This record gives sequence, C-alpha cells and structure tokens, in this order.
Amino acid sequence: MTAPADAPGSPPATAAATAPGVATVSAPRSPLTHFDSHGEAHMVDVGGKAATHRVALAEGYIRMQPATFELVAQGRAKKGDVIAVARIAAIQGAKRTADLVPLCHPLAITRVAVEFELDAQASQVRCMAQVETVGPTGVEMEALTAVQVGLLTVYDMCKAADRGMVMHGIRVLEKRGGKSGDWRAGAAA
Repeated sequence: MTAPADAPGSPPATAAATAPGVATVSAPRSPLTHFDSHGEAHMVDVGGKAATHRVALAEGYIRMQPATFELVAQGRAKKGDVIAVARIAAIQGAKRTADLVPLCHPLAITRVAVEFELDAQASQVRCMAQVETVGPTGVEMEALTAVQVGLLTVYDMCKAADRGMVMHGIRVLEKRGGKSGDWRAGAAA
C-alpha cells in the first residue's frame, strides 16, 4: 500500500500527464538508495555490481568514571577481561549485521580486525574495527556494527560499577573499493 502523496514523511510527488485529462503521480528519484520510486523501503539490488575487494574502518568511544577505567585497564572487572570479551563480541557483531539491520545484505566477510586503545587521561576506551570482503557491496555497516557491539559489551561488563558510561563518536573513518572508490572522513566532530 502506498501512502498518499501528501502524507507526512512521504516524498514530494510530481504529476506527469499520460493522456489528456489523466495525470499520474510519481516520486522523484531519491538519493537514498533504500527507497524505491514510490518512497517505499526496499533492499537494493546489487546483483549487477562487480565483486571487488572492499574495506571499511570505523571507530567509537566509551567514556567512564576513572575508577571504572582502572578496572578495565587492570583487567579486574567482576565479569573478567573486558577488552578480550569485547573484541570477540565486536567480531560477532560484524558477522551478524544483516540479522540486525533490516535492509543490509548478508556478506561473506573475509576479515575483521578489532583494536582497543585505552586513554587514561580521558577515562575512555576507543574501539576500531576494520572489515573486509570481496563482493558487490561495501562493509561500512559491518564495521559500524562491530564498533557498537564492542562498546556495548564494555558497557555490559562494567555497568555494575558505572551505569553512567557514554558511548560517542561512532563513525566510519574510511572505506575503500567499489564503484564510488575510496573515501576518508575529515577531522573528528
């Protein structure tokens, strides 16, 4: 069922005459590829795209109280080695992205590398995930999901000590491969 052209949130419609006195309504082509010409969500067809080597790198941070940071840094959290568990969780997150994000394609991931940096001065942990595949679509969503799941795992393992932790700065740093070529983020916001 298509929403009326004047419904809130629907794309603006254009009228095109097909016969004298008869007009049809069609939406202009959207730059958002997950919407069809009627403004409805759909999974993008990547069947005709070339399989190329694709890489995406994402990052994110979780800020916490200094005492909580010390538990993480010293490996003394009650649930165990926070960073080791978060690394495995991040890898799992990358592999399960299509199960979590409705219009994301399931991909044959060839590599996931996850790194954590501890910043004692800011009492925060930085997570970076690089994901690779050879396929018809990129892995930005997989890299972002890996970072989020890694940070969520840090939160889960430390929440008994600090429920006020804040995740922030989650973003794609770069992507390589595919028709659109390479892209690199500017300075952090």
